[in-house]
Amino acid sequence: MSVLSILVVVGILIILVLAAVAGRLVYKVYLQKKDRAVKLQTLEAANQKSQIERREWVNKSIQILAQAVHKDELTLTEASIRISGLLDSLDVHPDIKTEFSAFYQLREKTSHIPYLEAWQNLSNAEQKKFDLDRLRHEATFNDFVMDAAKRIQGREF
Repeated sequence: MSVLSILVVVGILIILVLAAVAGRLVYKVYLQKKDRAVKLQTLEAANQKSQIERREWVNKSIQILAQAVHKDELTLTEASIRISGLLDSLDVHPDIKTEFSAFYQLREKTSHIPYLEAWQNLSNAEQKKFDLDRLRHEATFNDFVMDAAKRIQGREF
């Protein structure tokens, strides 16, 4: 056997070894992509389920608040702030916001009134002034908010 024949055989062996290594690496990449696709699909399914559950929870909250308005269990202002915020969190179509604009309008009219800790820091006279202001706005929007609360009952967004 000549040197040239030995070099050809060694070259062929090197090529075969490199081809085997490359084939093995390609197969590993294929398995990783397949595994990643399965994990992504599982995450997307879980995320979709979570979004559906969240939407159901928000819709249920809207229904509870709308019922509470008719039972006088919370102020019209509080109901408007909460319902409009929940509708916003659902990213509803602008037509829905227009249909239930009473909530948004009352929220806007009373947005200057402090709440939570800021409310606690007010004097009694300041609280009374803001309460009168809130009641005045609620009287203006009463029929509209009550109608919107009635119409929103049973709706799902």
